[in-house]
Amino acid sequence: MYNRKLLLSVLLLLCLLGTGCTDRKSPAGEESAEEDSLAADTLLADTVADLVEEVPETKAVDELFDDFFFNFAGNRRMQMSRIVFPLPIHKDGGTTMLARRQWQYSHFFMGEGFYTILLDNSEQDSLSKNYGLTHASVEKLYLDEGRMKEYSFVRGEEGEWRLTEVSHKPLADHPCASFLQFYQRFSADSAYQVRSLDEFVVMTAPDSDDEDFNEVTGSIMPEQWPTFKPEVIPRGVVYCVNYGQHYSSDKQKVLVVRGVANGLMIEMTFQRKDNDWKLVRFTC
Repeated sequence: MYNRKLLLSVLLLLCLLGTGCTDRKSPAGEESAEEDSLAADTLLADTVADLVEEVPETKAVDELFDDFFFNFAGNRRMQMSRIVFPLPIHKDGGTTMLARRQWQYSHFFMGEGFYTILLDNSEQDSLSKNYGLTHASVEKLYLDEGRMKEYSFVRGEEGEWRLTEVSHKPLADHPCASFLQFYQRFSADSAYQVRSLDEFVVMTAPDSDDEDFNEVTGSIMPEQWPTFKPEVIPRGVVYCVNYGQHYSSDKQKVLVVRGVANGLMIEMTFQRKDNDWKLVRFTC
């Protein structure tokens, strides 16, 4: 319990040191020849990494994939110890094996302070709390470039999560490719956002007049979007965590934006109507 509290304190420091999050764009950056792992380190993420490395590693870190991955992204020593080398890198129809000396430490989304989850429905979000999970992946979606990188993790018989392979793919190969093509434009074009709202959009938000922080639900019209839209609409390069959820619906998608120990929680529900995706509900 002590280690978990210490880790959360470190992650909270990350958020306090960060900048404002309104409509932030993830930096695309440049990839290294050694199959990058976000080679461009930031001072903020480096500071957090130094602090997280002071947290002793325990078996509890592997109980939930989120707990493991926050440590994996924030601890250089742990990251190196939790990668299966030589690491298979799948790209352009071929596979190369990455040696330990070629891996470059990656902060993943730690510098951003949030990550996303793409679901068919809100009920699938419970998978992130599944203690029996054995497979998960972190997708780095280059929305503007139409490509993605998938980091695949497996929890072995000893109960430890490990990175086992990395795959480069066209974004068109993603099971939610149609939605992601729409979302790329939605996230980058404010006028298109307004045109992509349902006639009345259900909105749930904290009640500013309630000392108990209860929520209030109402509806807004498209012209009110600039005033009430969520403070963060991820765009550009977006990290998406997959806990094993399968996508079977081509009529609805739920995009969850979850903060790293900063209280940020946004959920946007999109439905396909007359061949067009529409935002029908959001919670912030």
